[in-house]
Amino acid sequence: MYKLIIRPILFLISPEKIHHLITGGLKIACKIPGKKKSLKAIYGVKSPKLEREVFGIKFPNPVGLAAGFDKNAEFYEELSCFGFGFIEIGTITPLSQPGNPTPRMFRLQKDRGLINRMGFNNEGVEAAALRLKDRNPNLIIGGNIGKNTATSNENAEQDYITVFEKLHPFVDYFVVNVSCPNVKNLTKLQDTDFLIELLNKLKKFNSAQEKTKPILLKIAPDLNDSQLDETIEIVAQTKIDGIIATNTTTNREDLLTSKSEVEAIGNGGLSGKPVAQRSTEVIKYLHTKSNGAFPIIGVGGIHCAEDAMKKLEAGASLVQIYTGFIYSGPGLIKDINKKILASS
Repeated sequence: MYKLIIRPILFLISPEKIHHLITGGLKIACKIPGKKKSLKAIYGVKSPKLEREVFGIKFPNPVGLAAGFDKNAEFYEELSCFGFGFIEIGTITPLSQPGNPTPRMFRLQKDRGLINRMGFNNEGVEAAALRLKDRNPNLIIGGNIGKNTATSNENAEQDYITVFEKLHPFVDYFVVNVSCPNVKNLTKLQDTDFLIELLNKLKKFNSAQEKTKPILLKIAPDLNDSQLDETIEIVAQTKIDGIIATNTTTNREDLLTSKSEVEAIGNGGLSGKPVAQRSTEVIKYLHTKSNGAFPIIGVGGIHCAEDAMKKLEAGASLVQIYTGFIYSGPGLIKDINKKILASS
């Protein structure tokens, strides 16, 4: 029903506008008595066999929502009704910023993909922390953190530290995002020396707290084997808790969408099916080369249960969806969890 009737109607409206309409509508709908309970009954799958303990956190199931969908921690409780095992908010920056000019999100329907150049649009860490202050402690929330666009790379470290410190009491794990291609010069922060210094400082603050929070690094799918080896070394040196593989790609090869249409869209990060294979390759490489030394959250091009299984089989401990949630609908979470149960 979603793919045949609902999605074609939703896709008549621009991606960013329909996102705001849907999330706003969900927020209103969930105020109706019994609505949350009914959504959980429709989409939820509960079983001890789905539970996963990863970097010290017990997840009710291994299927999460990737960062970018709930940038400001506005809808995490409502979104959890669709059966997600965890929700990742952000990317959160120290100060509020509007992001890049619109339009900044585009569908590649033939490829079941999205190109976005949102640019870390968000209301800042203070707003996110306020919304998370009284959250349901039974929900697992990750905080994806970044720097403000106006902050130079020389001063980027302090931005990450600021968000980490202010968000620390309110999230269950952190994701350091230095791999998004939609913020000017951000990917230059994937430099090994910078990352080691930054991660060590975050670890130092973390260790001084009453309760430490897992720290993960989100990497790009466009890294070569040598760079992936450096990533493994960074994890070993800093002793962070894991990797998220992968972010969006700048690669535009082998698309079904015409070259002229893609060129007309311009720059941005490509997500969805076009990144599925490379994301899985990165997961397998990291897992195999490191001998499974650290957990990996697999994300990129998961549009059906089989896609998720490929990432889990490649070495991912957990998976996340974003573009697949848009193209396949909320039933995707249930399909994946049922497939995992059937395979266990």
